[in-house]
Amino acid sequence: MARLAIMSALMAAGSTAEAADPLAYGVSLPHTGNAALDAALSGSLQLETLRTRAPAGPFAVISRARQDIPRAVTALESFGYYQSHVGITIDGAKLDDPALPDRLQNLPAKPPALVAIRIDAGPLYHLRHVGLQGSVPDVAARAFMLRPGDPAIAARVLGAGAAVLSAMREDGYAFASVDPPAAVDIPAEHALDVTFHVTPGPRVDIGPITLAHLGRVNASFVRRRLLVHSGELYRPSAIEAARQDLLAVGVFSGVVVRTAPRLDDAGALPLTFDFSARKRHAVTFNVGYSTDLGGSAGVTWTDRNVFGNAEQLVLAASITGLGGTAVTGVGYDVSATLTKPDFFRRDQVLTLSLTGLKQDLEAYDQTAEIANATLARKLSPQWTVSVGTTLEQEEIIQEGVTRDYTLFSVPLSAKYDSTGLKNPLDDATQGIRASVSATPTESLGSPDATFVILQASASIYVDLSAIGLTRPGNSVVALRGLVGSAEGASQFELPPDQRFYAGGSATVRGFKYQSVGPLFADDDPAGGAAVDAATIEFRQRVWGPVGAAVFADAAQVSPQSGPFEGTLREGVGTGLRYYTPIGPVRVDVAVPLNRPPGGDSFELYLGLGQAF
Repeated sequence: MARLAIMSALMAAGSTAEAADPLAYGVSLPHTGNAALDAALSGSLQLETLRTRAPAGPFAVISRARQDIPRAVTALESFGYYQSHVGITIDGAKLDDPALPDRLQNLPAKPPALVAIRIDAGPLYHLRHVGLQGSVPDVAARAFMLRPGDPAIAARVLGAGAAVLSAMREDGYAFASVDPPAAVDIPAEHALDVTFHVTPGPRVDIGPITLAHLGRVNASFVRRRLLVHSGELYRPSAIEAARQDLLAVGVFSGVVVRTAPRLDDAGALPLTFDFSARKRHAVTFNVGYSTDLGGSAGVTWTDRNVFGNAEQLVLAASITGLGGTAVTGVGYDVSATLTKPDFFRRDQVLTLSLTGLKQDLEAYDQTAEIANATLARKLSPQWTVSVGTTLEQEEIIQEGVTRDYTLFSVPLSAKYDSTGLKNPLDDATQGIRASVSATPTESLGSPDATFVILQASASIYVDLSAIGLTRPGNSVVALRGLVGSAEGASQFELPPDQRFYAGGSATVRGFKYQSVGPLFADDDPAGGAAVDAATIEFRQRVWGPVGAAVFADAAQVSPQSGPFEGTLREGVGTGLRYYTPIGPVRVDVAVPLNRPPGGDSFELYLGLGQAF
């Protein structure tokens, strides 16, 4: 009988005994021609893994070498080489040489002693007969992927048993089991016969579902949201999807699903969802700085479960415009936002908000009160659509002229996100984020206007590990594009805050906020009726949590409603990233390549999260 090795056991650490005078040595490990096997051999050898991490004296090094021989043999067997031989010499001497310890003790520190490992893999074993024994359901037979003639690689053999077990459980066999494979060695043929004994047990449905430790969360809300129900076929993937969905609601810090040890009287399997509640209230602080917008500081208070149905109330207040070359005074931004999940139907969210805003910018000074209601529906894991209404009362001073506006708008949007991230501050390394929006607006002021703001944007993230250049997440190319147009009103019929501007971290770094586009005679920003912008950024992890980026941005703003007109402005720069559990801390420095009159020579940006 030949025992199949399990790869996870190969990494077990061995003796780390140390002597008073560590022996300096190097390891010579030949290549087998199989990169995966080479990696398994290198990872299994204490001589390699502990060489610099745990220096040792001659006796300990000899002990490591002796222990590494069966470790290397196990690694070879796990790849199907069951007639292998491994030999190790130190400074040219065999491990059983009685004079070896004294010889190593007297070696000079330089050059280091050579530990030479000889690998004779022998013939590669293949599978001869493979099969399942016991009462084998059709779903198990279909999932069994081993075939005669396959290489006898341990991971594949063990994986075949795991696939059979997973397929049975996914088909309702909750108590199914698959015994470890029985393997018979046929040395003369360099082959193995492998069989698995299968015990499916009964095929069952989900029984009564118990909700435990809900705290202040209403059980009716959780039951309406549950993705699994009593009477449905037991499927672990569906139960896990339900668990993840409840965890994503935001009021639970943990959700554990437990199955009963036995079936109930009706022959069904009861489930218990056990919840751990998050703290109901949270307070967060935020700060930011850029040379154009200056400093900002704010505080946010959150109630995560206002009425017991995961409603979230967020009260936020921040002070803005603390210095900065694109601002002329200190401003504020205060808001109250209530979010109601599962509004009338699952995956439909109602958001109500009130905002008070004051900002003194080079382009204009604005004081506004804004009320908004938005209904968003998640159509799929990637697609979300929304419709809303916004009422805004504002006073705007531009070029010394004060105007009051009342704006009523109906924003419509569709968003696509395939990055797989829940938090927008998390670092996207693959996928696409895209959105399109249309905002019909009625503006009552001087002059009155009726117009539609159209915008489309997309960000694409390409992980260079996909083409084998680096490890996953280490090197990422990020692309961003934006196009927008105002239809139905001319440049100066649009209220100043509804016009398009470019410049700043959201469009062209290196240029002051709103400084790209048409200018008044005094070089203050006038804004336009159309915009287009593009960015390419390369992000590289350098060491541990530290990363760097280089980027190039470009944009243009047109006084007419057609984009891709106007003076094109470009900026380039570089930055540092420090990756934290709540997102990367970003520091960017950018310079303009063709700055407008009155523009800054460079811009510095500090914030949390990537620029896009």
